[in-house]
Amino acid sequence: MNLPNVITLVRIVMIPAFVLIYMQYSAWSYAVAAGLFTVAAATDWLDGYLARRLNQTTPFGAFLDPVADKLIVVSALVILIAHHHSLWLTLPGLIIIGREIVISALREWMAEMNESVAVVVSQLGKVKTMLQMIAIIVLLASPPDFSLMWVQTGYLLIYVASLLTLWSMWQYLRAAWPSLKRGL
Repeated sequence: MNLPNVITLVRIVMIPAFVLIYMQYSAWSYAVAAGLFTVAAATDWLDGYLARRLNQTTPFGAFLDPVADKLIVVSALVILIAHHHSLWLTLPGLIIIGREIVISALREWMAEMNESVAVVVSQLGKVKTMLQMIAIIVLLASPPDFSLMWVQTGYLLIYVASLLTLWSMWQYLRAAWPSLKRGL
């Protein structure tokens, strides 16, 4: 157990805290939940940076970090979808969650086939992640009132992020297609 892995575990432990706080549905709880999510998003960058910088990359960390990322994003999207009661937030949320499931299943299947999908994280993927995180923070920080400019901004950002999510899924599937065809 090293510092980057501890930071990743703390990020996972923060999930119930930000969910319970958000679900108080008040001005203070929106702000605090958004703050906790922001800290979690920042520690995602920090644990990876420290693992590389301190030469403390581990197989456990390589497994745990993306799991933590998916858990916190999916948790945030689920509570936002439930609280907003809006098809317009549900659609991009389901796209993002669905992509995570498809890519996780693809990676697992490829590992079973003793193959891997070599898809380099592109600048587009980094932009997608940044927009997704900003959209979630904006939506967590605001009550679900579409007349508010910040909520409209959050919706716009989550739509752009969901389109980039589809693009990145297409890149993974295209890279894996030769292996997928062999497995049919």
